[in-house]
Amino acid sequence: MRQIFPFMLLLMLWSCKKTAVAEADLQYLNGYWEIAEVEFPDGSKKQYSVNPSIDFIKLKDGEGFRKKMQPQFDGSYDTSNDTEFFTVSENQETYTLRYKNEFSEWEEKLVSVDSLSFSVTNEEGVTYSYKRFQPIKIPK
Repeated sequence: MRQIFPFMLLLMLWSCKKTAVAEADLQYLNGYWEIAEVEFPDGSKKQYSVNPSIDFIKLKDGEGFRKKMQPQFDGSYDTSNDTEFFTVSENQETYTLRYKNEFSEWEEKLVSVDSLSFSVTNEEGVTYSYKRFQPIKIPK
């Protein structure tokens, strides 16, 4: 039993370790994303199964933009003229997306990002989880 205790303690500490977003992972933000889930500060969640619009994100050298798109059945996209520009800044191994337009300013903390998903938490404590958009392929 004495031999198992240090191993169990190490396993518990390792599993509780928070993984930070690495700078190299920011590249994964580029592309098309659809919202999968929203988690509110009270713990309640809203799931999204079908999305009429998706987000296109382009990031380069710490600056980027997000644009709403509507996928079409032919593989093309309709888009709005609204573009949200943002910058990315790092503070104590945390990356923040800072948006600013003529009407408003807001921030989102990047919680996680990889090639298939990412999530951000806004200033009100609402967490938005996204998954990589996969276009619907209709056979011809």
